[in-house]
Amino acid sequence: MSALLVVAAAIGFGFGSAIVPILNAEAYAVVSGTREPVAVAAFVALALALGQTTGKLLLFEAARRGSARLARLARFARRARHGSNRWTERVRGVLDRPRTGVPLVLVSSSVGLPPLAVVALAAGASAQTRVAFGIACFVGRLARFAVVAVPTAWALA
Repeated sequence: MSALLVVAAAIGFGFGSAIVPILNAEAYAVVSGTREPVAVAAFVALALALGQTTGKLLLFEAARRGSARLARLARFARRARHGSNRWTERVRGVLDRPRTGVPLVLVSSSVGLPPLAVVALAAGASAQTRVAFGIACFVGRLARFAVVAVPTAWALA
Protein backbone atom coordinates (compact mmCIF):
# COMPACT_ATOMS: atom_id res chain seq x y z
CA MET A 1 0.00 0.00 0.00
CA SER A 2 1.35 3.47 -0.82
CA ALA A 3 2.45 5.75 2.00
CA LEU A 4 -0.14 8.38 1.06
CA LEU A 5 -2.95 5.84 1.31
CA VAL A 6 -1.63 4.61 4.67
CA VAL A 7 -1.62 8.17 6.03
CA ALA A 8 -5.11 8.89 4.66
CA ALA A 9 -6.41 5.70 6.26
CA ALA A 10 -4.82 6.74 9.55
CA ILE A 11 -6.63 10.08 9.49
CA GLY A 12 -9.94 8.29 8.91
CA PHE A 13 -9.28 5.72 11.60
CA GLY A 14 -8.21 8.44 14.04
CA PHE A 15 -11.44 10.32 13.43
CA GLY A 16 -13.51 7.17 13.79
CA SER A 17 -11.77 6.15 17.00
CA ALA A 18 -12.46 9.59 18.48
CA ILE A 19 -16.18 9.04 18.02
CA VAL A 20 -16.48 5.25 18.46
CA PRO A 21 -14.53 4.18 21.57
CA ILE A 22 -14.27 0.52 20.53
CA LEU A 23 -11.87 1.52 17.73
CA ASN A 24 -8.39 1.60 19.31
CA ALA A 25 -6.06 4.16 17.76
CA GLU A 26 -3.10 3.03 19.87
CA ALA A 27 -3.39 -0.49 18.48
CA TYR A 28 -3.55 0.99 14.98
CA ALA A 29 -0.34 2.93 15.70
CA VAL A 30 1.44 -0.21 16.93
CA VAL A 31 0.37 -2.24 13.90
CA SER A 32 1.46 0.53 11.53
CA GLY A 33 4.80 0.63 13.34
CA THR A 34 5.30 -3.07 12.65
CA ARG A 35 4.39 -2.81 8.96
CA GLU A 36 5.78 0.55 7.86
CA PRO A 37 9.22 2.20 7.81
CA VAL A 38 10.06 4.68 10.57
CA ALA A 39 9.26 7.75 8.44
CA VAL A 40 5.83 6.42 7.47
CA ALA A 41 5.13 5.39 11.07
CA ALA A 42 5.87 8.97 12.14
CA PHE A 43 3.44 10.28 9.54
CA VAL A 44 0.86 7.73 10.71
CA ALA A 45 1.24 9.06 14.26
CA LEU A 46 0.72 12.59 12.93
CA ALA A 47 -2.30 11.49 10.89
CA LEU A 48 -3.87 9.64 13.82
CA ALA A 49 -3.41 12.71 16.01
CA LEU A 50 -5.00 14.91 13.36
CA GLY A 51 -7.96 12.56 12.94
CA GLN A 52 -8.47 12.14 16.67
CA THR A 53 -8.26 15.87 17.32
CA THR A 54 -10.84 16.51 14.61
CA GLY A 55 -13.17 13.95 16.18
CA LYS A 56 -12.69 15.32 19.68
CA LEU A 57 -13.36 18.83 18.37
CA LEU A 58 -16.66 17.49 17.05
CA LEU A 59 -17.51 16.28 20.58
CA PHE A 60 -16.34 19.63 21.97
CA GLU A 61 -18.64 21.51 19.60
CA ALA A 62 -21.58 19.22 20.34
CA ALA A 63 -21.19 19.96 24.04
CA ARG A 64 -20.69 23.67 23.36
CA ARG A 65 -23.91 23.91 21.37
CA GLY A 66 -25.84 21.75 23.78
CA SER A 67 -24.53 23.34 26.97
CA ALA A 68 -27.35 25.89 27.20
CA ARG A 69 -29.90 23.10 27.00
CA LEU A 70 -27.91 21.08 29.54
CA ALA A 71 -27.73 24.08 31.89
CA ARG A 72 -31.51 24.35 31.88
CA LEU A 73 -31.81 20.62 32.61
CA ALA A 74 -29.21 20.86 35.39
CA ARG A 75 -31.12 23.71 37.06
CA PHE A 76 -34.30 21.66 36.89
CA ALA A 77 -32.54 18.59 38.31
CA ARG A 78 -30.90 20.65 41.06
CA ARG A 79 -34.28 21.97 42.14
CA ALA A 80 -35.69 18.44 42.05
CA ARG A 81 -33.02 16.93 44.32
CA HIS A 82 -32.03 20.05 46.35
CA GLY A 83 -28.34 19.88 45.58
CA SER A 84 -25.76 20.07 42.82
CA ASN A 85 -23.30 17.74 41.21
CA ARG A 86 -20.04 18.84 42.88
CA TRP A 87 -17.78 16.80 40.59
CA THR A 88 -19.20 18.38 37.46
CA GLU A 89 -18.87 21.85 38.93
CA ARG A 90 -15.25 21.19 39.95
CA VAL A 91 -14.21 19.88 36.53
CA ARG A 92 -15.92 22.76 34.80
CA GLY A 93 -14.16 25.17 37.16
CA VAL A 94 -10.79 23.65 36.26
CA LEU A 95 -11.52 23.77 32.53
CA ASP A 96 -12.81 27.35 32.68
CA ARG A 97 -9.38 28.68 33.68
CA PRO A 98 -6.64 28.60 30.99
CA ARG A 99 -3.95 28.05 33.63
CA THR A 100 -5.51 24.74 34.67
CA GLY A 101 -7.79 23.80 31.76
CA VAL A 102 -5.14 23.53 29.05
CA PRO A 103 -2.83 21.31 31.17
CA LEU A 104 -5.79 19.06 32.02
CA VAL A 105 -6.57 18.59 28.31
CA LEU A 106 -2.87 18.01 27.57
CA VAL A 107 -2.54 15.34 30.27
CA SER A 108 -5.81 13.71 29.29
CA SER A 109 -4.85 13.56 25.62
CA SER A 110 -1.36 12.21 26.24
CA VAL A 111 -1.87 9.92 29.22
CA GLY A 112 -5.54 9.02 28.88
CA LEU A 113 -6.61 9.91 32.43
CA PRO A 114 -9.12 11.39 32.79
CA PRO A 115 -10.65 9.97 29.60
CA LEU A 116 -10.32 12.41 26.72
CA ALA A 117 -13.90 11.88 25.52
CA VAL A 118 -15.23 13.04 28.91
CA VAL A 119 -12.79 15.96 29.00
CA ALA A 120 -13.78 16.98 25.46
CA LEU A 121 -17.44 17.13 26.44
CA ALA A 122 -16.72 18.96 29.69
CA ALA A 123 -14.41 21.42 27.92
CA GLY A 124 -17.09 22.15 25.36
CA ALA A 125 -19.53 22.97 28.14
CA SER A 126 -16.95 25.19 29.87
CA ALA A 127 -15.49 28.55 28.89
CA GLN A 128 -12.40 26.98 27.30
CA THR A 129 -11.72 28.17 23.75
CA ARG A 130 -11.80 25.69 20.90
CA VAL A 131 -8.33 26.82 19.76
CA ALA A 132 -6.77 26.11 23.17
CA PHE A 133 -8.57 22.77 23.36
CA GLY A 134 -7.61 21.82 19.80
CA ILE A 135 -3.91 22.65 20.21
CA ALA A 136 -3.59 20.89 23.58
CA CYS A 137 -5.47 17.87 22.28
CA PHE A 138 -3.35 17.63 19.11
CA VAL A 139 -0.03 17.98 20.95
CA GLY A 140 -1.01 15.35 23.52
CA ARG A 141 -2.33 12.88 20.96
CA LEU A 142 0.73 13.36 18.73
CA ALA A 143 3.03 12.63 21.67
CA ARG A 144 1.02 9.55 22.63
CA PHE A 145 0.93 8.06 19.14
CA ALA A 146 4.56 8.90 18.39
CA VAL A 147 5.67 7.14 21.58
CA VAL A 148 3.72 4.06 20.50
CA ALA A 149 4.35 3.89 16.73
CA VAL A 150 7.88 5.17 16.13
CA PRO A 151 9.82 2.98 18.63
CA THR A 152 8.01 -0.08 17.28
CA ALA A 153 9.10 0.80 13.75
CA TRP A 154 12.68 1.44 14.92
CA ALA A 155 12.82 -1.87 16.76
CA LEU A 156 11.76 -3.77 13.66
CA ALA A 157 13.89 -1.77 11.18
